[in-house]
Amino acid sequence: MQTTSLYQQVKNAITPYTDEHKTAFTVALSGGVDSVVLLHIMNALKAEIPQLQLSAVYVNHGLSQYGDDWQHFCEKLCAIVKVPFYSAQVKITNKSRTSLEELARDARYQALDQHSPSGSIILLGQHLNDQLETFLLRLKRGSGLQGLASMRQTRTLSSGRECLRPLLNTTRHSIEQFATEFKLDHITDDSNTDERFDRNFIRQQIVPLLSERFTGFEKSAARSVNLLQQQQDVLDEYTQLDLRQCQNTQQGLSCLQLANFSAARQANVLRCWLGQFTTLMPSQQQTQQILTQGLTAKADAQLLIQLTDGQVRRHQKFLYFVRETTVPDSQSLTAQNQLLSDGRTLIQLSGIGVRKPLLDEHVSVQFNCPQARIKPLKKPGHNSIKHWFKDAKVAPWLRANVPLIFYNEQLVYVVGHFISAEHADEKGIFWEIKT
Repeated sequence: MQTTSLYQQVKNAITPYTDEHKTAFTVALSGGVDSVVLLHIMNALKAEIPQLQLSAVYVNHGLSQYGDDWQHFCEKLCAIVKVPFYSAQVKITNKSRTSLEELARDARYQALDQHSPSGSIILLGQHLNDQLETFLLRLKRGSGLQGLASMRQTRTLSSGRECLRPLLNTTRHSIEQFATEFKLDHITDDSNTDERFDRNFIRQQIVPLLSERFTGFEKSAARSVNLLQQQQDVLDEYTQLDLRQCQNTQQGLSCLQLANFSAARQANVLRCWLGQFTTLMPSQQQTQQILTQGLTAKADAQLLIQLTDGQVRRHQKFLYFVRETTVPDSQSLTAQNQLLSDGRTLIQLSGIGVRKPLLDEHVSVQFNCPQARIKPLKKPGHNSIKHWFKDAKVAPWLRANVPLIFYNEQLVYVVGHFISAEHADEKGIFWEIKT
């Protein structure tokens, strides 16, 4: 096994990690030929790299009647090769505008992350044919450069966990030949031949036809994907420079700066900016709507464009990505560190603020009281909180969650913003919010 090109390819892929003393690896084991071959090669590498630590995780999606049988196969295999085995059961919940394949993939990554030993690098068995199928699927969907760049050899999950695809430049045929040569048992998932699924149709009908017609098609397509990835990397570098010019410290996107760019560059920066908050990009029509309304609206216009998992809003010539939140419950203040219903903590401190409450004054924290009135310190006259928030340029979607401190029915302190001039005290109390 050690003399094969496939063994050497996996070794070369993990060497940058072992050189940095990252020696813990977890194989995402499905029981299919690709992950089984990967497990055996990694297990053989332990003889060459004694410090290497290996484990395996099987994720049962609950989508196949054979899921438990496959789990048992993987568990038995790991027992034979003496590799620690973990299993995870996940439940897939249907969502609009999201395919079952995407939901299963996301659930799988989350389960792999949760059940792999801490600090281990997750090894994925995807190979060159998987890459080609992904490219053709995204071509069918009309994806741009980023989508057509398909799968990277490395991936970092939101938790920071590293994933590696050591077989990504190896064809399915080579992996199957390896399994045959070394008599490695594996599972064949019958659902992979169900051509009702686009990926299976591409696998069974399209790729074999292209490979038969064009000699070396798989390798040529792989080179194209690698070139697309390089071009995307270059574009990302320039996009980050553009984004730094346009983004403020509150992660708002400057409409004035954006207006200096060409239309294509505007759309590119917008997608990069949104990518900080969501993986669900707007449609081409929504992108144009955001740019048109965002860049041409009047200064005081209230722009709101609803996306799948948030809103794009405009404030003071900046675009912001806003997720809807629940307004916290009002409550009496009975402790110096008071937990609010939204999970934040309201902390009472001593210093420049308001006088301490009198014995007959009930202290409470309330929210979303736009008509409550206050005369802020160093501000002229009484007025509503709505007026003072607008005067201070506080974004409309932030106002409802700002804690308002009341003594009986009198608003005395707006946390982070205003002190009541009538209650001000240099040796008083004030409040801060901790998330």
